[in-house]
This record gives sequence, C-alpha cells and structure tokens, in this order.
Amino acid sequence: MTMTKAPDFTDIEIRKIQSAVNERFRKEVHLEMADTECRLDSETVELTSCHTVFWREGEFNFVVMKTGDSRYRCQFFGRELDMFGTGQTEYDDVTECAVSLLQVQADQERTLSEARDKMGFRPAG
Repeated sequence: MTMTKAPDFTDIEIRKIQSAVNERFRKEVHLEMADTECRLDSETVELTSCHTVFWREGEFNFVVMKTGDSRYRCQFFGRELDMFGTGQTEYDDVTECAVSLLQVQADQERTLSEARDKMGFRPAG
C-alpha cells in the first residue's frame, strides 16, 4: 500500500504557530518537527504522512498537523494519554488552528484545576 504525503509547513506557518504558543505560555516554547501517519478519510484505510509541529508544556503534549495545502488538524494529549481536540476536524488557517487548540487546552486546564479545588486537592510545591 502506497502512503500519500501531505505538503510541508512553510516558515511562515511555523512562525504563526510559534507566535501563538509563545503568547499562550508567555515564554519561548521549543517546537519540534515530526511526521504523523493520519487517516484523513474515515471511509478508507489509506494513511497519509503529515508533517507535524509538536511541543510539550507542563502535563500536555500538542500537535498541529498539516494535512494539505492550507489544511490543518490539531490535538493535545494529557498526562494519562487522554486525547483532546477542538471539536473541529480541520482548519484552513494555521493561526486559527493553533489558537483554538491552545484555548481548548486552557479551558481543560481550568476545569481540572476547579475540580481539584472542589475536592480539596492542592498540588505539592
């Protein structure tokens, strides 16, 4: 079976992701490049090799995948390997994709913090 390959990120796309990430975490966050095998069409088993921007911050790992020309998908993973998305399968703007991902993660982090507070759990530190 032949695997198709999505286009690579441009320098401008990477800078847009970097800017959104740095703004969210208020510091320079190291981005890494990777490749991810994605099933872009749920009707087939064909995999596409997608260039991926990856970073880790705190308890979370983040990925933004380029699935085509001006096509992006994103997810983040928690400490327990819980997988989270934004509720939108694909974006046509890399900044919107990255900002949406970061906003959903911030909301998730806030929800977890509130749940810990209600249970009286305080992290050591």
